[in-house]
Amino acid sequence: MIRPLDGITVISLEHAIAAPFCTRQLADLGARVIKVERPGAGDFARDYDTRVKGQASHFVWTNRSKESLTLDLKQPAALAVLRELIGKADVLVQNLAPGAASRMGLGFEALSMLHPRLIVCDISGYGEDGPYRDKKAYDLLIQSEAGFLSVTGTPDSPSKAGNSMADIAAAMYAYTSILSALLLRGKTGTGSHIDVSMLESLGEWMGYPLYYAFDGAAPPPRCGASHASIYPYGPFQAGDGGTVMLGLQNEREWKQFCKMALQNAALANDPRFHSNARRNQHREALKAIILDAFAKLSTEQVLARLDQAQIANARMNDMADVWAHPQLQARERWQTVGSPAGDIPALLPPGRSSAFDYRMDPVPAVGQHTEAILRELGQDEAAIASLRAAGAI
Repeated sequence: MIRPLDGITVISLEHAIAAPFCTRQLADLGARVIKVERPGAGDFARDYDTRVKGQASHFVWTNRSKESLTLDLKQPAALAVLRELIGKADVLVQNLAPGAASRMGLGFEALSMLHPRLIVCDISGYGEDGPYRDKKAYDLLIQSEAGFLSVTGTPDSPSKAGNSMADIAAAMYAYTSILSALLLRGKTGTGSHIDVSMLESLGEWMGYPLYYAFDGAAPPPRCGASHASIYPYGPFQAGDGGTVMLGLQNEREWKQFCKMALQNAALANDPRFHSNARRNQHREALKAIILDAFAKLSTEQVLARLDQAQIANARMNDMADVWAHPQLQARERWQTVGSPAGDIPALLPPGRSSAFDYRMDPVPAVGQHTEAILRELGQDEAAIASLRAAGAI
């Protein structure tokens, strides 16, 4: 079975989340991804926690199907190995500190003169120029700079996302930009430079609140898990303590909700709630009515009424619920991949294709593929032993 990126080789100087998640998705499509790590400890994300059979949760998520090559790039012999690999590669991805790759002679301008077909993707917090170029950029900091925290949380407490939103956003734009660059190279025969910043990536995802606050208008208020401008739209507790999410989009749904979910058809004509704007204005009063009705019902009963009324709804699942989610089970989305600590479950990538199966290979140990890759480059046992003795690998 042919995968879309079979035959494509990616070298990645990566750590943390943004670059690893980008390159893992390239590997999902069949690319050979060689992950360059520091000898010994490797990617520092390996030590974020020990939740997956002693391995870090972030790391096993973003690093399956890769080969791990350890190189101390401060040593000329190790840098020479990397340069040789880049000469055989299609794509170089890096999210080192700003300017670090260029100082090693691994910037796009220098490399493209030697390898005109090479695609270079630089992922950073703020981009390769501008006054913020050299600022450190962790996910939480970018969530703050991009305004995400200002519209997320409760009125009293801004909140970060429970996942690495800025890293994920940058990874997705790097991934799609690399796919675009490969398509373009197929037409022009030459590679290109991709400069992806976390700020600009998350900034794009902030389009709705930015336009909502256009021309000095008030931004969306922080409303917890509720919608800032549509009501009822958010979490409501049932009588058994479970939480149900529901959302109304129009007046037809509002009438159905009152009649079938609340079993109070007259409420639909209450002047306080006769339009979304009025429901939003009087949301506390309406919330009390809804909670009073739901208090007499179990979570299952509330969901059944909402389904009968054709009102969009969902459970507020925790992680255990998602592991056992019946829809994921029914669609056979969980597979097993290997890891240094044994087999672990892994979700298939989104987007089921009739043309190919995604690559789902093991998470590598630090330096697991170093010797094999060096042998590919023609290094003999003596040369490899010399590199290891010098701490270059």
